[in-house]
Amino acid sequence: MTPLRIQRLIAAVFLVLGGWCVVAPGMVADLCLTPAYRAPDAPVVPILIGCFGAQAVLAGLFAWFSRFTRTTFLVYGIAVLPFFVFNVWFYAVVPVFSAFMLLDAAGNAIMLSLCVLGWRRTTGA
Repeated sequence: MTPLRIQRLIAAVFLVLGGWCVVAPGMVADLCLTPAYRAPDAPVVPILIGCFGAQAVLAGLFAWFSRFTRTTFLVYGIAVLPFFVFNVWFYAVVPVFSAFMLLDAAGNAIMLSLCVLGWRRTTGA
């Protein structure tokens, strides 16, 4: 697999999950948030999820149209690590997220794995 294909797979994670948040923020809230954090009568939750998704789509576009170097894969992989803490904290410690939100953790694991693969397949800095 080429580095370009690897970075486009990273972009795809952002584009799919972020696009879902943009297109169906209410569904994402219903599936991923525990009842105490859904606030069905407050429109701010879908708005925030939509904004979150729009930023993910933007990140996906940057990943798709940029050219990753070996350093990019390394730094990106390191930058993904705190998101695992976020997922665990708000799933297990402060239960804001339902088990469905583990899709985000899976997406992060996929991106981290792709970063390792991209780092190994890319030469130079």
